[in-house]
Amino acid sequence: MSFNFQPLGDSALRIQVGDRIDPSVHQRVRVLCRQLENAKIPGVVEWIPTYCAVTVMYHPHQIGYQTLCRYVKELREEPVEDAASTVEVIHLPVIYGGDWGPDLISVAELNGLSMEEVIRIHSEKPYLVYMMGFVPGFPYLGGMSPKIAASRLAEPRPRIPAGSVGIAGIQTGVYPLETPGGWRLIGHTPVPLYDPDRERPILLEAGQYVKFDPVDEEGYRFVCEQVKNGSYQTKKSVCLQEEVES
Repeated sequence: MSFNFQPLGDSALRIQVGDRIDPSVHQRVRVLCRQLENAKIPGVVEWIPTYCAVTVMYHPHQIGYQTLCRYVKELREEPVEDAASTVEVIHLPVIYGGDWGPDLISVAELNGLSMEEVIRIHSEKPYLVYMMGFVPGFPYLGGMSPKIAASRLAEPRPRIPAGSVGIAGIQTGVYPLETPGGWRLIGHTPVPLYDPDRERPILLEAGQYVKFDPVDEEGYRFVCEQVKNGSYQTKKSVCLQEEVES
């Protein structure tokens, strides 16, 4: 797979790896990020992975654009490790519908499904975290079934509660902060995805997998209380790579 280089202003390089949302393309993105981390190229400040590309931020007075491109081309010649045979899955308890997911009904109607079917499809498999943005801790998750795809709202909401689980097109994600947004809200998790007081403020990172576990109101309140008193432990599991990408 070839790379395409594009300058972004005078201090950033965009490295295009592919042109579609696909686990194999994103594997190349993750490999490139690991190579950049190991290479420690002088003048490179940070790199930001997206669905199909990596943006490298650099100090132009320490390294020039063409020199940086040459470094990256040399990285491509290094052997690429095989994908891990197992992956870590982060589980998020979610209460669906009602006040917590006001758009669950519309998502079901748009797809000719019942609300129970939407919940089952949405929660039946782990999702790959392709990238993080547009606010701290927001995970863009890929791999959602097109059976429950739904367009963004025509008029975005001015305030969406932190923890809201939404759908936009064939993507799903979780709002880590209260913010405006146009994704259709189908549920809510009480687990904070962003907490500036934690040693590691952002819960998720690109390359991880997320699984939504449906809970009823009693289970939701129980997790809320654990989060409030500081006793909640994020549930994690391990599964085969081929299982999550099937």
